Amino acid sequence: MECNRCSEKKITKRTDDEKRKLTRRLNIIEGQVRGINQMITDDRYCGDVLIQIAAVNKSLKSLGNNILENHLKTCVTHDIQNGNLDILEEVMKLIEKLQ
Repeated sequence: MECNRCSEKKITKRTDDEKRKLTRRLNIIEGQVRGINQMITDDRYCGDVLIQIAAVNKSLKSLGNNILENHLKTCVTHDIQNGNLDILEEVMKLIEKLQ
């Protein structure tokens, strides 16, 4: 049985609702980054810029954790149930990169 979300080609099929939610979050993050760029252009105080950078980092980390959680609940679970324990190595590398 194949996972209906992922495949051997390393793609993940997402519902339109999932795509909409992820895209919305990315658009917000993109706006935050543009705001930081404007702060630099406007010679804003370093502390204020750093606070905004921390906010973007937190937003990206949260988004990454959300995608990882979904990956664990779908693709990884499917692979483990079908005896592919090699997926665990991939997951460990992904977790390491997100930290």
